[in-house]
Amino acid sequence: METYDIIIIGGGPAGLTAGIYASRAKMKTLLIESTFAASLITTTDMIENYPGFPGGIDGFGLVERFREQALGFGLEIMQDDISEIQAAAPDLRSGWIAIGSQEYHARALIVASGAAYAKLGVPGEQEFTGRGVSYCATCDAPFYRDRAIVVVGGGDTAVQEALFLTKFASRVTLVHRRDSLRATAILQERAFANEKIDFVWSSVVEEIRGDKTVNAVRLKNLVSDRYDDLATDGVFIFAGYIPNTEMVSGVVERDQDGYIIVDDHMQTSKPGIFACGDCVKKLLRQVVTACGDGATAAFAAQLHVEERKGTLYPHRK
Repeated sequence: METYDIIIIGGGPAGLTAGIYASRAKMKTLLIESTFAASLITTTDMIENYPGFPGGIDGFGLVERFREQALGFGLEIMQDDISEIQAAAPDLRSGWIAIGSQEYHARALIVASGAAYAKLGVPGEQEFTGRGVSYCATCDAPFYRDRAIVVVGGGDTAVQEALFLTKFASRVTLVHRRDSLRATAILQERAFANEKIDFVWSSVVEEIRGDKTVNAVRLKNLVSDRYDDLATDGVFIFAGYIPNTEMVSGVVERDQDGYIIVDDHMQTSKPGIFACGDCVKKLLRQVVTACGDGATAAFAAQLHVEERKGTLYPHRK
């Protein structure tokens, strides 16, 4: 079985940046991206706060630029779904094994597996997914041309997607459990100024209703405990994220929400395993911070590998 210097799990901005840095440093590096769970950034319609793109760029286009650059430095990329991480030997000095459809051996691992959209867990959500319930405005907005839709959430993603949906829908109602938005000020300004967007405050979705497709949501006001039915043709849910970290359960330390705990060098609780991007515990989850995480993780992994090989420059010790 071939042993890589570094294996990166995840093909989003953090993973690809780690791939650029590791392969450019002449580390034998393999990036494994999921066959079914694409990076969430690829579903983002517009990124306007990533440096160097003053006019903005769509998420898919930005990731493709990362990929092209990484491949140019010799990064190997393949698709598989990693379900488990194991130590190659009890002393942890022989590296790690990532297990998917086959075993992949590496002297160091970088987990950049990202996160998935959180679900509400209410009646009707699962039954109507794909029939009126969506987690991706970029993917499904054209199906709701001239229709009334509901957006659930109050953060950056929810507000940005609500604004995008106004290009297609006749009316967008944003339902938020608090009495004010959590999104950044510029997004709030745009949302409040958009005549197509209505707001339902201090409320949660209790049930999603329909026949063959969605036709209403049942809302509960958290202040008055009053229930109301709101007619809608679709529900777009942006209620937070769940980190894709089950593969390292019991291997490295995670917080109560499942995010991997790392130090300033992106080092986890186990030597030779690093983590970066949306799967780690951090303050800000943005493309630019994911890239910084990825670069740090790759350099730290490089030093780890060089030390194991006995090729580490003295001044780096």
